[in-house]
Amino acid sequence: MSDRPPIKTPPAAKGRGTANNLAGRFAELSSSRESDGWQTEPDEPVRLITSATPEKAKSIIATNQSPDIPFSQSINPYRGCEHGCIYCYARPAHAYMDLSPGLDFETKLFYKPNAAELLEKTLRKKNYQCSPIALGANTDPYQPLEREKGITQSLLQVMQAFRQPVTIITKSQLILRDLPLLAEMAQENLAQVAISVTTLDNTLKRKLEPRTAGPSARLRTIEQLSAAGIPTAVLAAPMIPALNDSELEAILCAAHKAGAVRAAYILLRLPHEVAPLFREWLALHYPEKAKHVMSLVQQSRAGKDYQSDFSQRRTGTGVFAQLLQRRFQVAIKKLGLDHRRLDLDCSQFKPPAPPSAQQDLFS
Repeated sequence: MSDRPPIKTPPAAKGRGTANNLAGRFAELSSSRESDGWQTEPDEPVRLITSATPEKAKSIIATNQSPDIPFSQSINPYRGCEHGCIYCYARPAHAYMDLSPGLDFETKLFYKPNAAELLEKTLRKKNYQCSPIALGANTDPYQPLEREKGITQSLLQVMQAFRQPVTIITKSQLILRDLPLLAEMAQENLAQVAISVTTLDNTLKRKLEPRTAGPSARLRTIEQLSAAGIPTAVLAAPMIPALNDSELEAILCAAHKAGAVRAAYILLRLPHEVAPLFREWLALHYPEKAKHVMSLVQQSRAGKDYQSDFSQRRTGTGVFAQLLQRRFQVAIKKLGLDHRRLDLDCSQFKPPAPPSAQQDLFS
């Protein structure tokens, strides 16, 4: 065993969720820093620039048959997410691209410029079976890059033209840019939105989700969406034992006052590389709580950091998980919030007439 002192975990780069660019689980080689005893303090974090690379997709709608997921179709306009949420369960997907689920996930982004074109072609296929499409199932469809690329907006425009129902999950105020479009779709029971609210504590938010809208901004977003007639839910997620789970009732109450009519929660999930990243984050920001937090996590995951079984991956098992579930049930009953997803109307789906060649000449 080496007598060299261990290197301290460097502070996360400003505005980033992690300080680590750990190798993905498929990487054949990895490297690590080791102290030679001369340097006693960690290096200053390097300023990181976000890059965005176009990815010409061959298909656009992903399907799933997972019994615990309330949709069968989804679209992810982006890979990676600049929001930098340390707990994001989408981080491990970057390993499939030989990139790190750590800083690479937050800084090396990919977008699908042909997404709307692909969606239109898919919706025109004779064998297409209409069911609601979820936006935001993996990474946030309204992350900062959307302001520049507008891919989510272009997808919504196609869906409106085809009268294709859509559900959206986001943390971002940017969704208000598309308020008129979503309001029109909602009037026809073709759209619903869920706003994720993880905490009402700005200090915790800045550490946990560094490049996201603050709690007050998210509540105002719920208020404006609801006022426009858009069915809006609050997603209290993730609930992290001994860190933000005490806020569950307060989050639900604040969202209800803002106009939310539905609610859901998800217990912290730590699949694959997310577990070591989250452990490192705890050690950096909450060292006094780290051991207790992870103890409760493992008590809710059969002694492990994570279990992927469909029957419990969103809610967990054990005493803590059962208590959290009971608290949620009592709170939504008291507030009059519904935990069921709204049934959108798929019967209206109708592909618009394609433009004729003659029309194209004059367009």
